[in-house]
Amino acid sequence: MSVSIPSHFDLGLDLDLHGIPTSYSFALTQLPKINIGIDPMKFTIEPLEIKPIDMSFRLKEIPSVRVHFPVDYRVAVGFFGMELACIRLCGQSQIITEPYVPNPCECDDTVSPPEVSRPGIG
Repeated sequence: MSVSIPSHFDLGLDLDLHGIPTSYSFALTQLPKINIGIDPMKFTIEPLEIKPIDMSFRLKEIPSVRVHFPVDYRVAVGFFGMELACIRLCGQSQIITEPYVPNPCECDDTVSPPEVSRPGIG
């Protein structure tokens, strides 16, 4: 199946198209002057008011604790980055905030431990 498309249309008008140009050229020869208006900017620094804050921290009672933590101290003498002598102290340190009651290994048979009443223990 083929379709024939006409290539010439005759409308019955007699027009003279010989005086119409077929090539065009455009050029930008001058830029218009553009004025951009910007309002003046104002920079003001307002004073910053710092109101006092009332804070309090109260410790009614230091809790009774016995804290053990391992330590490893190293005391060294060196010369130009070379270690000449070193003493290491290793062991366990304690922070005790409870009334002192010696551990069984700390007891001496000649000295009796002081009687200390502990709250909450019979």
